[in-house]
Amino acid sequence: MADRQLNVLSTLDHAKTQWYHFTAIVIAGMGFFTDAYDLFCISLVTKLLGRIYYTDVSKPDPGTLPPSVLAAVNGVALCGTLAGQLFFGWLGDKLGRKSVYGFTLILMVLCSVASGLSFGRTPKGVVATLCFFRFWLGFGIGGDYPLSATIMSEYANKRTRGAFIAAVFAMQGFGILFGAIVALAVSAGFRHAYPAPPYAQDRAASLAPQADYVWRIILMFGTLPAALTYYWRMKMPETARYTALVARNAKQAAADMSRVLNTEIEEESNGAGKTAAVVLAGDEWGLFSSEFVRRHGLHLVATTSTWFLLDIAFYSQNLFQKDIFSKVGWIPPARTMNAIEEVFRISRAQALIALCGTIPGYWFTVAFIDVVGRFWIQITGFAMMTAFMLGLAVPYHHWTTPGHHAGFVVMYGFTFFFANFGPNSTTFIVPAEIYPARLRSTCHGISAAAGKAGAIVGAFGFLYAAQDPHKPEAGYPRGIGIRNALFVLAGTNLLGTVMTLLVPESKGKSLEVVSQEVADDEEAA
Repeated sequence: MADRQLNVLSTLDHAKTQWYHFTAIVIAGMGFFTDAYDLFCISLVTKLLGRIYYTDVSKPDPGTLPPSVLAAVNGVALCGTLAGQLFFGWLGDKLGRKSVYGFTLILMVLCSVASGLSFGRTPKGVVATLCFFRFWLGFGIGGDYPLSATIMSEYANKRTRGAFIAAVFAMQGFGILFGAIVALAVSAGFRHAYPAPPYAQDRAASLAPQADYVWRIILMFGTLPAALTYYWRMKMPETARYTALVARNAKQAAADMSRVLNTEIEEESNGAGKTAAVVLAGDEWGLFSSEFVRRHGLHLVATTSTWFLLDIAFYSQNLFQKDIFSKVGWIPPARTMNAIEEVFRISRAQALIALCGTIPGYWFTVAFIDVVGRFWIQITGFAMMTAFMLGLAVPYHHWTTPGHHAGFVVMYGFTFFFANFGPNSTTFIVPAEIYPARLRSTCHGISAAAGKAGAIVGAFGFLYAAQDPHKPEAGYPRGIGIRNALFVLAGTNLLGTVMTLLVPESKGKSLEVVSQEVADDEEAA
């Protein structure tokens, strides 16, 4: 262990909240804003894609994407995100946070545009091209997870670090809402300019040829916020912790932070020309060493397992979303609408869910995480999600009868609220705090990739599992039904509650203390 913390790191830990903190939140947060927009906007247009490319006017209902195609369109970006989290997490520790940060943004901008320009002479050709570009879009998005979290944690002071990282992640909620608003605006404009009858009234005329532009515009619109923040990302200095502890240039770190904090920071040098009091713990062992297993093995089990379990439940909630929207009248049967009208209705429903359940949960975390702590927010979130899942599952038949749909919507909204005021936020925050600087981005990437593996299981495994055991949807095998799937998800959340017991509390501690690079606050002082 080092005898004390570097001056520049101690200064960062005790710095007052100032303008550069908010600048960093906006710069990193706009990346997450774009990530959420790009990942979730595809769900707004999948129905439209099915109508455009798979409608058979001889059938009583408009076309939908076949199960395998739907899985590919929705899942390919998640697969790309998983790969990007592992690759860019590792690269962020090897090359530095800043040098990799701009590349992920460029990749997202280019692939968002390319997704909207997907071409092909046949439906399979268009879908294949779309999937190709959305994989690489997801690859860029994946890089933003470990890099944004690590940059924000290494810039922040220890008193409000949790709130700053949570604020970056909370931009996801605004990205989801913005995606719904863009889809609302685009579909409303096209609906007004190109009116069409419902499918049941005139099957061929219900699909205006201009509808093909709607989904392309929605997908490409995600490039704007990303492109606007590129210049500011490139102006950010490398984090002081990477420069001092990984690149071993504490004098440069002090100079960078002196400019940022508008204060003079000096680091002394010893006779050998090296900076004195550099934190040495962990310099001799790597990720696959027994020393890492001893110090952080249980931590890695905790951050990967809880993120994996959370995302199974979080991404599987779309299982009953369409049922809720239909039963409360937000989305009528597809045959009673034209193609563009359906996009408008779906977007409006998504905007309501984002406003009422998603965004409030994120900002409750921002407000309370440095008061309550990461551990208690996460364990309470998992426990409440378990309770509300059981509240949906046990009296499921009661909720599906007429007159009780409003209660189902409220319960459903609370599961989203406690996911975001709970493990959906804390699983992002904790891995950015508890690992050594030289492995921080890598371990965050591994934890995030475990989460995306859970997302893939939740989004697709449960989509098949939740099919009615007697009358599954066309193209799907028989499943265990939604009620039994909800019981499984309740069990998943309960297991997440148990695994949270392995998560260390990092509230109010220096990163060097919580990652065991110095022994305690007295030693770091």
